[in-house]
Formats: sequence, C-alpha cells, structure tokens
Amino acid sequence: MSDSQQVADKPDSRPPAGNGVDRFFKISARGSTVGREIRGGFATFFTMAYILVLNPLILGSAKDKFGEQLDPVQLTTATALVAAVMTIIMGVGGNLPLALAAGLGLNAVVAFQVAPLMGWDDAMGLIVLEGLLICVLVVTGLREAVMHAIPQALKQAIGVGIGLFIALIGFVDAGFVTRVPDAANTTVPVQLGGTGTLAGWPMLVFCAGVLLTVALLARKVRGAILVSIVVMTLVAMVINALADVPTWGLTTPAWPDSVVSAPDFGLIGDFSLFGAFGQAGVITIVLLVFTLVLSDFFDTMGTVVGVSAEAGLLDEQGKVPNLGRVLLIDGAAAVAGGAASSSSATSYVESAAGVGEGARTGFANLVTGGLFALALFLTPVLTIVPLQAAAPALVAVGFLMMTQVRHIPWDRYDIAIPAFLTIAVMPFTYSITNGIGAGFVAYVLIQAVLGRAKEIHWLLWGTSALFLVYFAIDPIEQILGVK
Repeated sequence: MSDSQQVADKPDSRPPAGNGVDRFFKISARGSTVGREIRGGFATFFTMAYILVLNPLILGSAKDKFGEQLDPVQLTTATALVAAVMTIIMGVGGNLPLALAAGLGLNAVVAFQVAPLMGWDDAMGLIVLEGLLICVLVVTGLREAVMHAIPQALKQAIGVGIGLFIALIGFVDAGFVTRVPDAANTTVPVQLGGTGTLAGWPMLVFCAGVLLTVALLARKVRGAILVSIVVMTLVAMVINALADVPTWGLTTPAWPDSVVSAPDFGLIGDFSLFGAFGQAGVITIVLLVFTLVLSDFFDTMGTVVGVSAEAGLLDEQGKVPNLGRVLLIDGAAAVAGGAASSSSATSYVESAAGVGEGARTGFANLVTGGLFALALFLTPVLTIVPLQAAAPALVAVGFLMMTQVRHIPWDRYDIAIPAFLTIAVMPFTYSITNGIGAGFVAYVLIQAVLGRAKEIHWLLWGTSALFLVYFAIDPIEQILGVK
C-alpha cells in the first residue's frame, strides 16, 4: 500500500459531516475530505487529458472503406463531451473515483480494423452494439462467466499485443518507420524513416519527445505523458516559426487565431446501428464485435479492481462496492462513445493518480468531468498538436501495456505459445483481431492434443471455431461457390 493511500485511508477523527453532499458521496465515511477529492479530481484529469489529443490523432488519421476521414475538431469535441458526461455519471451512480474516456486500443481497433471495412457511421454503430451487448452481459451475469472462460495468461497477452500494436502505430504515424516501396524489390517490409535514415525537424521533435517521455516515466512524474505532449508541442511551434519545414503532416503547430471556440457537435449521433451488416459478412461482424467486447471487458475489470484496491475500497471478500452499477455505467459509456463517434469509452487506470492524491469517492469525478467539459471550449488549442509531438505518447502507452508480459508463465509452453502468438500476430499483421484469433486457436489446439479437451470452456470452443472460419474464409467461400 502506498504512503499516500495510508494517509488518505486514515479515518478522520471528526464526526461525519452533516451536509448532504458528504452523506451522498460518503466522503467522511471513507476517511476523505472535500479538499482531497478536489485534488484527486485534478490529478486524474491531468494524467488522462492526453486522450483529447491522441483519440483525434488515431481516429482522424484513418480512412474508412470509402476513403473518408473524421474531422479532428469534431473528434476533439466528441471525445471531451463523452469523457465529461460519463465520468460525472460514474461519480454519481457508482460513487468511485473512476474516470472514463475513449479507450486506447479500442480506438485502434475501430480505426485500423473496423473502419476500412465499412463507413464511419457503420463502424460507430458497431461500437453502440458492443456497448449494448456489454450491458446485457452485465445484467444477465454472463460478463463474469466470459471472464472466467479465458485463461489469465491470454488476457494478459491480449493487453501486451495491443500495447505493441499501439507503439507501432506511433512509430508509423510519426514517420520513424515507413514502408519500403515495392519497387525496391526487397524482402524487407519496413525501414527507418523515409529513406533508411532519420531526417527533418519533425522527426527531431518525435525523437526528442520519446526521450522526454521515457525520462519522465522513469522518474515517475505524474502526468508524464501529458507533460511531454505539451512541451514538445511548444518546441514544434518554435521550430515551425523559425525554420523552413515543408510539412508536418495532418497538423501544423501554429498558434490559432482564437484560443476559445464554440464546440463542434457535428459527429454526435452520426452512426448507423445495423449498417455494418450490409458492408461486411456476418461472421466478420461477429468477430469484430467480439474483439471490441473482449478488449473492453478485461481492460475494465482490471482497472476497476486495481483502482478500488489502491483506494482501499474492496470489502473483506475482495469485492468492489456497487460493482454491478459500475460495470453497467461502463457499458453505457461504450454506447455513448459510439453514438458520439468518439469510439468506445471505458474506465481509465490513470484514475489511480487521483487515488494517490486522496480521492476515495465519486465526488472527485465531478471535478474531473467538469474539467473535460471546460476542454470543450478549448478545441483550437488542442488541435495544434502535431503528430510528432503526440506520437511519443503512443510509444509510452505501448510500454506501459507491455509490462503485463511479466505475468505470463513462459516456462509453460501450453500457455506461453498461445500467448506469444497473440502478442506477435497483432503488430505483425496490423490487426488486433488476428492476434486474438491466433492465440485462441493455438490454445484450444494445444490443450486438446495434451488430452485436456474437457477442461476447455465451451465459450472458448465456440470462439475458436469462429476464428477458424474467419482465417479460412477464402477457401470456404470457394468450396461453397460464393466466389
């Protein structure tokens, strides 16, 4: 238990306050104070505010099936709106210091896995369906059943694989890694920079940003990712003003004419609930929804339990207070994210920063959510961040997700091989779905040949069968005469 937790958990010697806010949020009962809750709310916001830059970066840099791209300004507004509303709802309804926003990893699935198969409105409709499905699973109690069906090592491998995938996206978006032109007639698929070397001021900004970010993380500076983005954006603005830079890519780091502007809600409600089924096959849609649910599932469960444990809120049985309500709100956040076209929203592990500052109740969420609401009017400032200043954050998040690899039992080949395939296939095929499928199929196969077929949960058998069809869809279509 951290020192900050011990201090924050120390019971207040004063009698419980009599005001309604204190009683509603149980601030005194949980050994906290309004001051600690406010500090915790600020800390959580500043450690996760980077999503206001990264979510538009990831979603805005991708194209859908028809070559359309989402507007970065509208994406920033949608991201801030969903984070503000759902964080406040979690505070009031779940009474946990647990903030929500567009999920990293989930937005990568939408941008690079789902959108290329359909239009953006169809892709966001799938997010709404995913959120509704999670809500149903929570209400029926099936969410816990699915959780128990998948081995812990595979859950961890999925997180590690997504981390490597996100890091690769960061390197590619910044231009640090590029595709070798086919005309080169070489078997090497990628190279350093555009010509095998690093060149240009934007690349310097990216490299310096990576070094700054890892240095801040190593020193355990709170808000390290956000600090790096801000500092390197300022550096990029100075360079852009003094040097001759041909292009920065999607965003040029120049100070806007106005710092404050009215929010652009153009993407809100722009989704098609069942349009995806007309753009891709049913099996593909089922697997995509499954991937989204799976990613959201385990990320949320780990975050909720971890943050609650750090806050000292688990009961004697290790259970989270109001867990059913918390999971239902998290599912509703996925629905809200899809409906706003900002991708699935989920609980953030960065909420632990607020807990470290003393937050123990949902009152801290009112502060965090209020700051996200304020960000709605600061879009011009948020949209001057160039890719090269924001991409180091993707590399850093990839590292943080990669740390889960230490929990995988690498000396047990029956577990380690499926975990390795899950981790490796994701970045190498630029597909989270492919990685999960490779791991599931390998796990079921290995357990079966070792005589443990009866130990495999029926949900894993069914899912692996779907993935087999997914991987073999081309020969199956040829056999059935579809092609």
